[in-house]
Amino acid sequence: MSRRQISIALQTDKTAAEYVALARLIDTYPFDGVTVYCDAPFHPGFAPLLLMAPHLRRARLGVAAISPARVHPIDIAAQAALLADLAAGGVYVGLARGAWLSDHGIAEHDQPIRQIREAAAVIRMLLEGRSGGYDGAIYRIAPHVRAPYPLPPQPIPLLIGSWGRRLCALAGEIADEVKVGGSANPDVVPVIRQYVAEGAVGAGRAPDAVGVVIGAVTVCDEDRALARQAARRSVALYLPVVAPLDPTVQVDPALVARLQAAVEADRLDDAAALISDDLLEKFAFAGDPDDLIRQAEALFAAGASRVEFGTPHGIPSAAGIRLLGERVVPVLQRGER
Repeated sequence: MSRRQISIALQTDKTAAEYVALARLIDTYPFDGVTVYCDAPFHPGFAPLLLMAPHLRRARLGVAAISPARVHPIDIAAQAALLADLAAGGVYVGLARGAWLSDHGIAEHDQPIRQIREAAAVIRMLLEGRSGGYDGAIYRIAPHVRAPYPLPPQPIPLLIGSWGRRLCALAGEIADEVKVGGSANPDVVPVIRQYVAEGAVGAGRAPDAVGVVIGAVTVCDEDRALARQAARRSVALYLPVVAPLDPTVQVDPALVARLQAAVEADRLDDAAALISDDLLEKFAFAGDPDDLIRQAEALFAAGASRVEFGTPHGIPSAAGIRLLGERVVPVLQRGER
């Protein structure tokens, strides 16, 4: 990417009217992208984006990220093509191994990296209008199969979500972006860039050919203390999953176990109390607008190409989106070199 990007991400737990209202609000501000998650058991990502797309005139839209263990790549391709027909600012496809799959009775494939490689190949084959079939170890498409729907006029970029070395290396080979979800830590950016570069160079691409996206829980409020406390409650839900993935952060396994137990017992206040200021800083965007500007600037300085402000944004969400749009995004965009 030629310049740094700023996007906003939503959890898919809303009514149809709420998706539309938030899209209209977001469209009043210069966000570069709008992302929705694809976490079970929330709404799968494409339906909310199809509701929002007619009301978003500039932002690029995408789901970050879909596990092929949940959705077959032929369905991902078809839904991406339909979304591209509505999205004035363009579309991307996001793939990831997925989290919490076993909690919902979803079996992850025993070759998850291969599954994502093959899923990306099938999606591209269909979206490019090619036939001839695909004969992979996991996915097989008959030679006569061709996408029967209108194709997007431009190639749809691929994002891969990962913290891991092997999957980031695959992103270096085949993707346009890699997203580290659940992080606001500048220290992890050079690590991810190194992982990506290993795959890019091996595939004959430039080491910096793939953008690095950093996104996390965001709570922005004029009351800094209130914002940080609300963020602790949101971060507690996923910190047991992501904290052990960050190679630059040492988290006591006993703390992770206590967090997990508190979350599973729905004791979010107890879980939030376990999250130190330092951990909060590394795994969430939290505080007043100046705090978020400082955090995002540190990520861009570390080499991130896009910063994504994730749900819930504020207290309530719409108030946080307004602060982001009016007080944070313009300052970050003015600071571009």
